[in-house]
Amino acid sequence: MKQWADIIKNVSMLTQFGLSLLTPLLLCLGLCWWLTSRFGLGGWVYIFGFFFGLGGSGMVAYKLYLSETQHRKKEEKKDKISFNRHS
Repeated sequence: MKQWADIIKNVSMLTQFGLSLLTPLLLCLGLCWWLTSRFGLGGWVYIFGFFFGLGGSGMVAYKLYLSETQHRKKEEKKDKISFNRHS
């Protein structure tokens, strides 16, 4: 049963990560679509929206990397046996 719980946890984490990467790009492109339809700007706006969306997605990936490395460091520290921690 624990194996299934781990599988479901990993699949949900992967789905959440995928949505977190996709959302900034879709929001920026949606904003570009609104700007072109509302104010009549040219198609060149989509280029900036695409790169800003990729920047937002890159920031999400970088923050996830930082949190995972910090979590791993805490786990390594926790695994050490010290004076007051016996296993």
